[in-house]
Amino acid sequence: MRTKLLILLTFATFFYGCKKSSYTTRPQISFNSVNSTVLYQGNIVTFQLDFTDKEGDIQDTLWVEKISRTCPTTPGVQFISKNKVPNFTATSNLDGKLEISFVYNANVPGVSSIIGCSNKNDTSYFRFWLKDKANNRSDTIASPDIILVK
Repeated sequence: MRTKLLILLTFATFFYGCKKSSYTTRPQISFNSVNSTVLYQGNIVTFQLDFTDKEGDIQDTLWVEKISRTCPTTPGVQFISKNKVPNFTATSNLDGKLEISFVYNANVPGVSSIIGCSNKNDTSYFRFWLKDKANNRSDTIASPDIILVK
């Protein structure tokens, strides 16, 4: 599954020196928001993650997994994507937002598709982790449950 994943890096503000202890060599990510927790076929779900990195070299890979809680006949984990983070000029003590979008059971150019159970509603959650150019990996974070309506 090699459809484009919409990754928008928005750097509204760069804070230099606010709390130096919050910036580490290992990238830090946290869950910010999701636009919907109930999806019907053709809906797009967009996750917003916050990140910080001491060296600002996160331009490597964002990993995403979809894990179903309700589909015993399908694999429990649907590996969604390994995505290159776009190149940009690295700055020290970098923070920003990542937006990752998926379309449920449809084809939308530039957006990766996810599927649910074939015969019933699916409750799933997503896990995210980030790797920087120096091969430092963030902790894995999880989204709230997302209901995929059949």
